[in-house]
Amino acid sequence: MKILDVTLVLLSLLGTGSVTAQTSAVANPPGAFLDLDGSRLYFEECGVGPKAVILLHDGVVNSAVWDDVWPSLCKHFHAIRYDRRGYGRSSATTKPYYEADDVAALLHARNISQAALVGSSHGGNIALSVALRYSSQISDLVLVGPEAEGFPYSEHFILKQIEFQKAKDPTEVRVQNTYFIAPGNDAARDHLRRLLNASPQDHKHNDMPLPEKPVFPYVQGLRIPTLILIGSADIADNQAVAGALVMSIPGAARVVVPDTGHLMYLEKPEVFSSLVIQFLSSHGF
Repeated sequence: MKILDVTLVLLSLLGTGSVTAQTSAVANPPGAFLDLDGSRLYFEECGVGPKAVILLHDGVVNSAVWDDVWPSLCKHFHAIRYDRRGYGRSSATTKPYYEADDVAALLHARNISQAALVGSSHGGNIALSVALRYSSQISDLVLVGPEAEGFPYSEHFILKQIEFQKAKDPTEVRVQNTYFIAPGNDAARDHLRRLLNASPQDHKHNDMPLPEKPVFPYVQGLRIPTLILIGSADIADNQAVAGALVMSIPGAARVVVPDTGHLMYLEKPEVFSSLVIQFLSSHGF
């Protein structure tokens, strides 16, 4: 199958558990909890459609990071977003677990036979793990500045992660980092600061994910329509991962969004929504 590598300058766009309900303020749609062995996952669900779109957030902040694109996705799709264990309203885990199994449990609990996965950063790695392990249930992939375990990272990238871990004020280190939010996107930077301050447990909780099989050596076996999104200001390692994935996944397409960092849905929500809606709508959503 021919690989399609698309780099766009988007000037036209730039101008298996039990579920318990929880009500919340009008600003936040009512959500529910999925009880799992070792944790409770908070999720929100909206829209209708024959297939679902599951949003997998990054390792920086919880599912509220999708707030600016949530209304558009809800208008077009049956959408679900959830807080991974220890993030947002989901409890920290008390037992080791497989991250991909949490997604499978959510699909099972909501009686979803097929879904598209939209995964950002480490959420992208989770999406790839799910697609490799539960391929019959995954119809499409959208990977945003994705991580792909098994692809080597540079010393510079590793030192950056150590910097985050040792920081006295991890919120400001992340907020001021120019590969998370590109220079000039000040409203997005302020939004990220508010999200991190509202949920400090997002970068303090104890993760206990069990090691999955590295995904990168196996992605060439995927036969799932895949869109890879990367911001032009994202760190070089993430750029390299995006390039390696588009060359490895049969038929994958890559879009480089200019003047955008790692969290493009905060920086350019209209552009992000348009790209995701167009891609998924072209595949029967």
